[in-house]
Amino acid sequence: MRTDLAVIGAGPAGLAAALAACARGVRVTLVDAATRTGGQFYRQPAAELGARRPEALHHGWRTWERLRDGLAAGAVRVLTDHHVWCVERTPDGFTLHTLLGPEQEEPVEVRARTVLLATGGYEQVLPFPGWTLPGVVTAGGAQAMLKGGLVVPGRRAVVAGTGPLLLPVATGLAAAGVEVAALVESADPQRLARHAPALARKLPEGAGYAVGLLRHRVPVLTRHTVVRAHGDDRLTGVTVAALDADGHVRPGTGRHLPCDTLAAGHGMLPHTDLAEGLGCRLDGLAVAVDTEQRTDVPGVWAAGEATGIGGAALALAEGHIAGCSAAAHLHGTAPG
Repeated sequence: MRTDLAVIGAGPAGLAAALAACARGVRVTLVDAATRTGGQFYRQPAAELGARRPEALHHGWRTWERLRDGLAAGAVRVLTDHHVWCVERTPDGFTLHTLLGPEQEEPVEVRARTVLLATGGYEQVLPFPGWTLPGVVTAGGAQAMLKGGLVVPGRRAVVAGTGPLLLPVATGLAAAGVEVAALVESADPQRLARHAPALARKLPEGAGYAVGLLRHRVPVLTRHTVVRAHGDDRLTGVTVAALDADGHVRPGTGRHLPCDTLAAGHGMLPHTDLAEGLGCRLDGLAVAVDTEQRTDVPGVWAAGEATGIGGAALALAEGHIAGCSAAAHLHGTAPG
């Protein structure tokens, strides 16, 4: 199978990149390990579940509809259920080595002149006593269950950790009928205020989540953390405690919160395995790119969370820029 541009990852960045390049006459193949396009952010319930209002589970539904309809109307070849485990440089471009299907047993090769990495990020969880108990899930895992399966992980939940993902997870669970005992955020609100200019564009979205928390009367504990999960065969509760200015647990502040679910997450990290395998330079933990999303490896672009965690809106913009740049390179013209 041959293509001009192979886009790896069908989340916001990958979708935007594929559509931008395709609109400029490039043969594009979009490859993703999931069974459906959209990534974690635009994860959809299976059609057989008969969701009547799937848009209620999403922020930015109209953007997803535009991307979905553009993909359906265009000439992008979409390969879902293809797990890319290696990208190899060849004399005439690149070879994607993929494994097809849920069992990942059937090898499939995709040969491309250029590659665009939109591999997203993965969730970080800091371990604590009891974190392996049944009933303890990642915040992203709880969100995936709700978005993709229309199921909730339990009846009474605590959402804990740090990072912007906690807000939509807590409000989503509460809206689905779960009693959210607390949203436990370890960050200092004053520290967040220092980044106000960067967060300004997120204010309407954040305000919507805040209203949801108030509507469902979800207690919010800032500068707190989970110090232990309790239970024998499964989770029965957690102990949370306050943190001092240095991030240490303050003695004597522990309290017990009964729950059957703990959704924990401590931020996101970029997925860089494929980029590192190709020899792309990293900037800290993320793939280093220039203003056109080009890596330092000729013929390789990167966009979205792989180049730094910035959210769906930034990923869409970076994907579009990368798709335009890759198309210009293939046509031998300036990006436009």
